[in-house]
Parts: sequence; structure tokens; C-alpha cells
Amino acid sequence: MRRIILSFSICLLLTGCYYRPDTPRGSFAKGADISWLSEQEADGVRFFNADGESEDCILLMRDMGMNAVRLRVWVNHSTGWCNKEDVVYKARRAAQSGLRIMIDFHYSDNFADPSHQAIPAAWRDYTYEQMRQAVFEHTLDVLNALKEARVRPEWVQVGNETPNGMLWPMAFLPDSTENTGGCWERYAGLTTAGYKAVKEVFPEAQVIVHVDNAWQLREWFFRNMLLYGGKFDMIGLSHYPMMLQWSGKPWHEMNSLAEQNIRQLIHTFHCPVMVTEVGTLNSDEQLAVTVMQDFVSRIGTIDSCAGIFYWEPQCYGGWKPNEYDALGWGPYDMGCFHADGTPSEVLEIIFN
Repeated sequence: MRRIILSFSICLLLTGCYYRPDTPRGSFAKGADISWLSEQEADGVRFFNADGESEDCILLMRDMGMNAVRLRVWVNHSTGWCNKEDVVYKARRAAQSGLRIMIDFHYSDNFADPSHQAIPAAWRDYTYEQMRQAVFEHTLDVLNALKEARVRPEWVQVGNETPNGMLWPMAFLPDSTENTGGCWERYAGLTTAGYKAVKEVFPEAQVIVHVDNAWQLREWFFRNMLLYGGKFDMIGLSHYPMMLQWSGKPWHEMNSLAEQNIRQLIHTFHCPVMVTEVGTLNSDEQLAVTVMQDFVSRIGTIDSCAGIFYWEPQCYGGWKPNEYDALGWGPYDMGCFHADGTPSEVLEIIFN
């Protein structure tokens, strides 16, 4: 009996050691992916409030109403950004500021998305069973580091924008339900390895499987995921309604379709849906305001829509990360700060 009481007391003590968010678990998330922040700060980028006073970016957005941050994890990026140590540093800062945390595992050394799902260099020659173990151990390693830093994520993404699978070519998925060469079994198995690692460290964390293009209804993807043994607690979607060249549809139609699809996914799979990425082109700020007002008003009426995260709003002034230079890309053009380093009205819409 004394041993049971002692174990219970230790559990209470450990639980009490985590940083506590200012908003309750399960409430609507008004968040931002700020994964570039530490790199920006190292480059000397500064942020300012409406009075022109320099402020910590996290505190500035928190005071505007942000209650959560999303942070991506790369396995071994060449620059060292978004690795385990960098993610723990940013997550601890955010948690100390009373914010809720989402961790986004890419399982790659660089950006993973529907066009890029490259196997990390260190895993390149692995068999399928070795790859499953690597996904499990990498997820476990990062989450245990967060636990040691007293950070408890509320959400964990297992893969980033994976409608075409991940860790290519091992778990590449054709744009169909066909289980060609066992591809769906491999994808579901790798995702489940990440799921199990999350639950081992943080049993209450919500595990998210994430796809792009909220305007496209992909019930078939999640049905197949479950059919082949995949597990998830929440569906994550990306939504970039001003990207006409991607969809061939005007923003108001994309917003309407996204709303319909979120409702349908919630109804079909009986789980919450999170808009884990949203972004607008802010070269025309008034249009961006109109687009986001429309979208936020739509999803705010949906029961079981768990929240919205703007993707890298803190970018401004032509800043771009190292990997953009290496790829020959221009600056990220969907940030929500003015040229003087002050936040725009778009952020007020997201965070209010």
C-alpha cells in the first residue's frame, strides 16, 4: 500500500511539473506555426508592437490572442534548425508563456509535403522493419526531450501533408485506394509506429494525420488509412485559399468547399478536424483580411473543428530561410507582419 501511495504521489508531482497553458485543453486553438522563429532571431529579425516598441514575437502574438504554437521537427537538417534541440528550445519558450503546443514530425531532413517526402539520409538504406523502428525511436526521442523540458504537447502530427504517403519510395501512395505492392500497409504501419511512440510518452496527446488542400474531400484517404490498420485521433488539413494556380478556384469557392469538407470528415470519422496550416497572400492586405474573415467565420460555427494555425505569420521584410536560398526560391510571401515589423490585421482575425 505504501508503494502504491508513493507511486501516486510521484505521478502527481511529475504532472504538476509541466508548464500549464493559459487556455484549457480541448478549447478552440488560435495558433501559429512559428518554426522559423529561432532562425529569424539569429539573423537579427525584430518584432514591434503598435507603439513601435520591440517585443518578443511569441509574447507579442500571445497578447493579441494566440493560444497555441505549432513546431516542425526535421531529423537532421544541414543547418541544424528544427532539429530536436531547436524544437525543445522554442517549445519551452512557448510553454513558459502559457501557450499550448503542437509538434509536427516531418520524418525527413527537410520539408515534407505532397511533392517531397524524402527519407532522412541516416535512414536511407533501412528495410521496412528498420524504418518503422526509426520512426518510433525518433518520435520517442524528441517527445522524451520535451517531457524532460516540462513541455507536454496537446497535439502531435505524425507526418506532414501525406496524401501521397511518406518516406518515399518505401511508403509512396498512388492517388487512389489501390494497395499497389502493399504501399498502404507500409504507410499505415509507419504512421502507427509514430502513433504508438506518442502514446507511450504522452497518452493524452491527440495524434493528427495531416493532408493538404482542405477544398478537396479525401474521405477515401482516411478510410484506407483505417482499413490497413492506421491510427489517428484527429484529422489535420492545410488551406491556402488565395492559391488560384493550385486549385483553379476563386478563394470564396475554396473557403466554401473547405467548410463543407470539414463538416463531412467530422461526420464520417467521428473525430475532430484541425486546420493545421492556413495562409494568405498579403500583398493585398485588405483582400487577405476579407478572405480570412470569411474563412474564420465559417469554421467558427463547426462543432468539433478544433482550431486553426496560421503558417509562419512572423515573416516580413523579404526575410527567407537558408533552405530557400539553397533552392533558389524567393522570400516567403504569406507572412502577417508589416514591413516595419508590426503585426497586420490578418493576425487579429485569426487570434480574436
